[in-house]
Amino acid sequence: MNKNLPRRDFLRQTAFAAAATAIPLASFSQMQQPSAPRPHFPTADPAWAATWDAALAVVAGNVRTMPRYDHPVLVEGSTYAGIWQECAPQEGQVYGTLEKFVDAQPGAPTPLQTARANHMAFFAQQKPDGQLPASIKLADQVGTSGGYGQIQMVVPIAATAWDIFQITKDQELLETAYKSCSLWDAWLRQYRDTRKTGLVEGFCTYDTGHDNSPRWKGIPNQCPEADARKCPPIPTMPRLCPDLSATVYGGRIALAAMAKALGKRDDEARWLADAEHIRHLILTKLYSPEDAAFYDLDAQNNFVRVRGDLITRVLGEHVVDPHKEKAIFEAVWTRQLHNPKAFWAPYPLASIAMDDPTFVRPIPRNSWGGASQALTALRAPRWMPYYGKQAELTHMMQQWCSAIMRHTEFRQQMDPLTGDFTQPDPGGYSPAALTFLDFARRLSHA
Repeated sequence: MNKNLPRRDFLRQTAFAAAATAIPLASFSQMQQPSAPRPHFPTADPAWAATWDAALAVVAGNVRTMPRYDHPVLVEGSTYAGIWQECAPQEGQVYGTLEKFVDAQPGAPTPLQTARANHMAFFAQQKPDGQLPASIKLADQVGTSGGYGQIQMVVPIAATAWDIFQITKDQELLETAYKSCSLWDAWLRQYRDTRKTGLVEGFCTYDTGHDNSPRWKGIPNQCPEADARKCPPIPTMPRLCPDLSATVYGGRIALAAMAKALGKRDDEARWLADAEHIRHLILTKLYSPEDAAFYDLDAQNNFVRVRGDLITRVLGEHVVDPHKEKAIFEAVWTRQLHNPKAFWAPYPLASIAMDDPTFVRPIPRNSWGGASQALTALRAPRWMPYYGKQAELTHMMQQWCSAIMRHTEFRQQMDPLTGDFTQPDPGGYSPAALTFLDFARRLSHA
């Protein structure tokens, strides 16, 4: 994520969330007497309930009002004063699924209302040409429009909007999301397919939110002149990106479902055909059978051979069919994602394979160069059960919950080998709190 933000105002506004992480666990559950139910936790250890209450407090404290949108949204928290398209819609969607466990507060939005706002805020600030903002930040209120210098997408906003509609049957959300995401898809076709391959191009580091990753070594963080339509004048750019293309694929699948719900049968067929087209291109152009990995393909038609968590983002949108491409999945799973020398660390999943020459040690803050990231963990339930890896997901969830219960600060990332969280930034990070809440609920079968 693009994390270089002024802290002062945001940290003042999120004092409640920070305070929640500072309360000793032994006293926290005594302070809280929630009327909403808790899950039946996996063990009788009181740390489960105490950490659960602390995580709920962090998330509640991170529901804030952003510039140019009237309804409160769930922000990233910690040092990150805003919402980003790569993650905020999914974070809202996960929070919405926890609604029955959250006490209703007078005048405060419910989790599902917050989930809605985490989508509608982006739709409300869409440009006339179809570009969605990559971010909406507290700093925007000082007179900068901001948010349009990269595309920064991972989980498709169309997919999470569709997920919420299936729960709420909110017709306005459905119609708005369908129109907005259709325009966004058209914008990406126009400005992010300059090589006319049918795939989606990456122009800068922030496009994929992979800050400080060796994947983007030597490439500018943001697009020239903070304009996501402009690629830097570098011979190897632009790149064809598997994860950005997978996001578009997942978005088209969601748009097809929306079209069907709206009675637009011709649109449904078109979206499905377009989705299958880009899926085929990802598999034929951006997969390396010899490495069992997906890679960027640069403008000189060379793979950028850094084995990173973009592999999980391809699987996150179910690009690899578990029946048609069973051999591809098994190779990727065995040689990469479930390989204890590569991504399957004691605290999975490393953001760069541990046996990749570019794996970063020691691990700095905000590093997609090796750390296990809360955002990657939060996305894991979107793909692991789909590929029949529920047992492995259960193990991963247990490891993440145990690490969070040991530390209870709800920080962004941890060492994949030790489970120790990176300390320089304060806690109160929404994705980490949501990871605990979602994983604890799933482990409790609630």
